[in-house]
Amino acid sequence: MNLPFAAERFAALGAPYVQPVAALPLPDAQLLFLNAGLANEIGLNLPREERLAVLHLLSGNAAWPGQSATASAYAGHQFGNWVPRLGDGRVLTLAEWLAPDGSPVELQLKGAGPTPYARGSDGRATLASSVRELLACEALHALSVPTTRALSLAVSPLVIQRDDLQTAGVLSRTAPCFVRFGHFEFHAHHGTPQQLAALADHVIEHHFPYLKNHPRRHAAWLAEVIDLTAALLAHWQTLGFCHGVLNTDNLSVLGLTLDYGPYGFMERFRPHHVCNASDTEGRYAYTAQPAVGRWNCARLLDACLGLLAPQPEAAREQAQALLARYDEVYSQEVMRRWRAKLGLRQARAGDADLLNRWLTLLQRGKADFTLAFRRLADVIQTDSAEALPFLPPGQDGALRDWLHDWRTRLAGEGCQPAERAAAMRRVNPCYVLRNHLAHVAIEDAQRGSSTELHSLLTILARPFDEQAGAERYAAPQAEGGELTIGCMA
Repeated sequence: MNLPFAAERFAALGAPYVQPVAALPLPDAQLLFLNAGLANEIGLNLPREERLAVLHLLSGNAAWPGQSATASAYAGHQFGNWVPRLGDGRVLTLAEWLAPDGSPVELQLKGAGPTPYARGSDGRATLASSVRELLACEALHALSVPTTRALSLAVSPLVIQRDDLQTAGVLSRTAPCFVRFGHFEFHAHHGTPQQLAALADHVIEHHFPYLKNHPRRHAAWLAEVIDLTAALLAHWQTLGFCHGVLNTDNLSVLGLTLDYGPYGFMERFRPHHVCNASDTEGRYAYTAQPAVGRWNCARLLDACLGLLAPQPEAAREQAQALLARYDEVYSQEVMRRWRAKLGLRQARAGDADLLNRWLTLLQRGKADFTLAFRRLADVIQTDSAEALPFLPPGQDGALRDWLHDWRTRLAGEGCQPAERAAAMRRVNPCYVLRNHLAHVAIEDAQRGSSTELHSLLTILARPFDEQAGAERYAAPQAEGGELTIGCMA
C-alpha cells in the first residue's frame, strides 16, 4: 500500500495547539464502508487486496507511518453560552498530506478513544452517529454544498454506554483542514497575542495563500471567512437543511459544513422548524440559522480583535465593518439561489415578494419543501397546477393568483419552457437525506449489513436525476410525523 508523502502542517504547530494522542484499538473491527472515489481524489492508494491493512489504519488499530496522531484544543459558544475549554474529545487527526492536485488533506478519526479534551467521556462514537455523519457528508457534497467528507466507517461488536447500550463505530473523515471558529476563541482566551497571530498566519499560509502578502492580511482573511460563512448559510436555507447545533465550535474557517449531529432536511415547510429535539428553545430553528451564522461571525471577530489593530477602538470599528459584509453577502447569495429555484434568470424588483408568497403557500398547504420546488418545473411544461397536490384548504385562489404572477414574471424573460424546466431541475433536488431514510440505514448497519447504506448513498450521489425504482427515496415519511433527532454521541 503506497501512502502519500507526509506533509504535516497543523500538527507541526505543536503545543499549545495540539497534543499527541494514541488511538485506542477497536476490537474485532470490520470495514463497513470505504469511499474509493474520495480515496483516489486525495491520493490514497487503498487496494482491495490490502483491505486488512486499510482497516487497521482507518479504525485506529495501526499508526500512520511517519506521523503521530494529535488532538487539538478549542473553545466555543454552545447554545449562546461561553464554554472556555472544549477540544477534540473523541477526534484524532491521523495524518496530513498533499493531494495529487496540490491541495492539503487532513484525515481524522472520530470515535477512536479519549483525548486530553474528552472531559470524562470514553472518546468513542456510536455506530448510529457515525452512519448519520457519513450520510450527511456525502449527501451535501453531491448537492455541491461545501462539507467535510467521509472516507470510511469501521464497526465493532464493542458495546458502549450512552442512554442505553450502543454499538461503537469509527468514522474517518477528510477536509483541507478542520480549524474552527472555536480554535481562535480558545487561543484568544487562554493564549497570547503571538499564539493567536501564529494560528491565523498558519491558516492563511496553507489555505488562503493569495493573502500572505496582503498589507492587511488578517482583516482580508476574516473578510473571506465571513463571506464563506454567509454563502454556506444561504446554501443551507435554500435546500431546507438545518444543522441543529450551530455553535461557534461547529463552524469551519473554510466555510465547510462541519460536525453533523442532530441535523435534518426540513420536510413539511415551517419557518420555525427545529430539527434538534434537544433544542427546546428553538435557538437553531430553520429561520434562525442565518442570524446565528452572523452572531457566530461576530464572536470570531471578537476573538481576533487584536489581529486588526493595536488600539481597541480602531479594532472594533474594523470588526463592525467586516461584520456588515455578512448581511450583504448573505442577502445577495440567498436571493440568487431562490431565483434559480423559481426559474428566474434575472433580478427584478418584487422577486422577494413573489418568493415569500410561494413560501406562505407551502406553509399553509403543509407542503413538502423539496418536492414542492421540484414539481414547479413540471408546472412550467404542463401549464397546469396538477403537479402541485398540496392545494391549501380555502387557499385555491391564492395559489392561482401566485401561479399567474409567476408565469407572467417568467414570460418577461423570454426563455423556452423546456430549457427553463431543465435549469430548475438542476438546482431543485429530487432526493435529499430524509431522517427516516437514515434511520433505516442505521438499523441495517446495526444488524451488520451495509446494503441499505450503499443503496442510499447511490441514490444521494445523483440528487438531481430522477432514478427509476427510487420513488421511496424521494417520498416524505409516510406516517407518524417528521423525525427529529437529539444529540447523539
